[in-house]
Amino acid sequence: MYSKEQQSGMDEQRSGMNEQQSGKDASKIPRVLISADRSSSGKTTISMGLMAVLASRGYKVQPFKVALDYIDSSYHTEITGRFCRNLDGYLMDENGILDVYTHACEVGEGADIAIIEGVRGLYEGFESLSDVGSTAQIAKLLKCPVVFVINARSITRSSAALINGYKNFDPDVEIAGVILNNIGSRRHAEKAKQAIEYYAGVPVIGIIPRDPSMQISMRHLGLMPALEGRRRLGDFDERLEGIEKIIKEGVDIDRFLAIAGSAKPLESLENSIFTGVESGTGSLSVPESISGSIPGSIPKSRKPRIGIALDEAFNFYYRDNIDLLELDGAEIIYFSPVKDSRLPDVEGLYIGGGYPELFAAELEANESMRREIKEASASGMPIYAECGGLMYLTDKISTGVPGKGTYHDASMPESTYEMVGALPGHTIMGQTRVVSYNIGTLACDCVIGKKGNTFKGHEFHHSEIREIPEDAKFAIKLSRGTGIKEDLDGLTVENTLGSYAHLHGAAYRELAGSFVEAVRKYRAEKK
Repeated sequence: MYSKEQQSGMDEQRSGMNEQQSGKDASKIPRVLISADRSSSGKTTISMGLMAVLASRGYKVQPFKVALDYIDSSYHTEITGRFCRNLDGYLMDENGILDVYTHACEVGEGADIAIIEGVRGLYEGFESLSDVGSTAQIAKLLKCPVVFVINARSITRSSAALINGYKNFDPDVEIAGVILNNIGSRRHAEKAKQAIEYYAGVPVIGIIPRDPSMQISMRHLGLMPALEGRRRLGDFDERLEGIEKIIKEGVDIDRFLAIAGSAKPLESLENSIFTGVESGTGSLSVPESISGSIPGSIPKSRKPRIGIALDEAFNFYYRDNIDLLELDGAEIIYFSPVKDSRLPDVEGLYIGGGYPELFAAELEANESMRREIKEASASGMPIYAECGGLMYLTDKISTGVPGKGTYHDASMPESTYEMVGALPGHTIMGQTRVVSYNIGTLACDCVIGKKGNTFKGHEFHHSEIREIPEDAKFAIKLSRGTGIKEDLDGLTVENTLGSYAHLHGAAYRELAGSFVEAVRKYRAEKK
């Protein structure tokens, strides 16, 4: 890992930096997928450590996360300096997965290696009788060898049976190496390693001891996001450095690289959504930090400007969505609803998910920002808000509601906070946990598309919205999922739309173009 001084210098250098595509062939770069038999096996911290070790060696590591998690991805981005991308076999078709993979690996100077962190167990997916939405599906689509993490606490010989079972369940998935996690002693490690290599014929390339340093602070949606962790944890860098050190000592990195190098070439992709976009923006380049944007041939004075909320309260974004907004001709301006007193000079707003409930006091205190967003909404400015952004746009948020429970170590006092009020409703932080794919149809023309458009998305929240007027307008009708109220989502006022649904531009391809067009139209009407 880098020192704080080095990191600061790198952040300054990367801010606004735009590198041109290198022309590296993504279909041939080494790649490897990290999976396990279940959640909580340690694959996230092991993936982070492997990325950190290789980044420290000078490799340009392109990270990926299977499924739609934002939080693990934030650490991958923090560690590698390259935006982590999500790959989901339920939302995306095969071309979409290959498109996201290829785009991510080839932008900037191009990646030297791709590391993909799986989700849950290797074969967990959308259905019980197919691999749709699973880590295994991604491994097969990307012809990617798998390094399998076993939480070996209290097992030795049984670990061989576990590996054999996973190998034989689907022979098309190549389990090429094993990392044993939570090892208690040298004898423990030797017995498990010998059994796996003898009975399963798979090399054990890593032995990770039980160590509290391998833990990252938890939160009610998973890990604490990296951007917030850097602010809240005084020893943030030391924690990451500790994980890197353990992995460097416990994993045979050369064998790991050899496994990645054994991946078979992929077929070339045609008709990428990231190139040849109808609006055209010239050559594509992507910075390695959150603060940059893609330059294009459209003069900045003519580009519609979209403000994206980015701070410790709002940081759940799929980077591909931002890339697609820029490729459709938008200029991106980042701002902080927590820290900034005024909106930047923009003609549209995108407020993503996050933890507004944990920063509700600070958001409430920033009255000028709340007022400006409400006035922008009333003026007809296109505003698109997902989950946490939706909560922020309602009238108020209540936390610590008696009988509603708390979330792991997330401390929320019993209180109610005033929010923007651009959308009607009272957000209640509750004990109910909603995590699901959703399927929706647009019930009217709106800032994210035309009436009749359909999408697959995802929702993940612990809140509900009450006190919604009977005549409230909803832009989305769900055939799957929970939404805001009775299978309805996309609460809408003027050109402001807030939804619990998180959408990915590689799955719902009208998202970016529709929003940029709405911003462009608003800009023209205001002149």
